Amino acid sequence: MSLETSLKKSAGTVTAQPVTVSPSRTIAAALKYAVLLAAVFVILFPPYVVVLNAFKSNEEYAKSGVFDFPHSFANLDNFSTVFHRGDMLNAFMNTGTILGLSVLGNVLMGTMVAFALGRFNFKLKSWILGAYVAATLIPSVTTQVATFGIIKELGLFNSLYGPVLLYIGTDVVQIYLYLQFIRHIPYDLDENAMIEGASLFRIYRSIIFPLLAPATATAVILKSISIYNDMYIPYLYMPSQKLRVVSTGLMNFVGVNSAQWNVVCAALLIILIPTTILYLVMQRFIFSGIVNGSVK
Repeated sequence: MSLETSLKKSAGTVTAQPVTVSPSRTIAAALKYAVLLAAVFVILFPPYVVVLNAFKSNEEYAKSGVFDFPHSFANLDNFSTVFHRGDMLNAFMNTGTILGLSVLGNVLMGTMVAFALGRFNFKLKSWILGAYVAATLIPSVTTQVATFGIIKELGLFNSLYGPVLLYIGTDVVQIYLYLQFIRHIPYDLDENAMIEGASLFRIYRSIIFPLLAPATATAVILKSISIYNDMYIPYLYMPSQKLRVVSTGLMNFVGVNSAQWNVVCAALLIILIPTTILYLVMQRFIFSGIVNGSVK
């Protein structure tokens, strides 16, 4: 019998063994999907309730349950009330002004700090970076009295520029994000630019800042959502009715003893739309910026 015939016979006698899955793996997989489904429910349930009640009239909201469907999703009276009585258009303009100035200052501050810490060696380098870390460990509520006094002495209380100044402060997460990118930019680019006579600011503007675009996109999105959702700082530093932003504008429909919750739901739905669209359109920049900054 030839070797080839023997191999064929041996191959013919091989039978596929059934794949067995251990009960522990099955239980682990089921538990994983159960936790994921529970997380999805927790996240999506509040917006679901908001959508249901945003289209109910005052009488319908008083007589129906919170989880009942409205009679018609074409009822837009609550949304009209939000824009007319709640002055939501002015709130969006104030929010846009604060958001634009704060994000611009935050990006410039963050990239410049990262440029200095990532490109130069000096004695206080570790101390400066440590100071940013230490600042994040201090509870913000313990410094509010001093911060409020500084803003008031600067004449920025009850103006749009008080929150802007507070938001411009660069957080340590953003600095580390920029540092991860800037440390992987070849230093030869800086040396070649210096040979050509470029100044440090020209190197920052023409070389470093453009190459930090993925990190900048990530920082802009995260900072914008944080500022957009913040209610504490605008409420504390801008009590004027004309200076209300989208988060504090909800107070127009909440009184001491009562609240128009159907109108509040309509306002919440309006406020949710911009951030939802921004995140859905720009989410790839968030993930790519964080991943590239960590493994690039």
